[in-house]
Amino acid sequence: QVQLVESGGGLVQAGGSLRLSCAAPRSIFNIYTMGWYRQAPGKPRELVATITTDGTTIYVDSVKGRFTISRDGAKITVYLQMNSLKPEDTAVYHCAAGAVGYPTYWGQGTQVTVSS
Repeated sequence: QVQLVESGGGLVQAGGSLRLSCAAPRSIFNIYTMGWYRQAPGKPRELVATITTDGTTIYVDSVKGRFTISRDGAKITVYLQMNSLKPEDTAVYHCAAGAVGYPTYWGQGTQVTVSS
């Protein structure tokens, strides 16, 4: 069973920063586009950012200029650096691997809470 393991969530004040990490098996990391998705209570899950194996990135408009996705091949880890956080960024953030918008593999999720 493929395991994507997220870490780095927590509680932060508005304007603060957090960095999420996702450790992946090398067999997945080397082949698939990696991404972060989030789901807030009562809302549908949405794509936050994705990064291909060659480093091409996609961001949802609401996080452009504030969030940065990156991947480290040596550590087989994907990161999401989140700056200037807003209360509306509060959600469970999931790491995923696979097609953009329709990933195959999912992590358990990590809670991010931004207080106003």
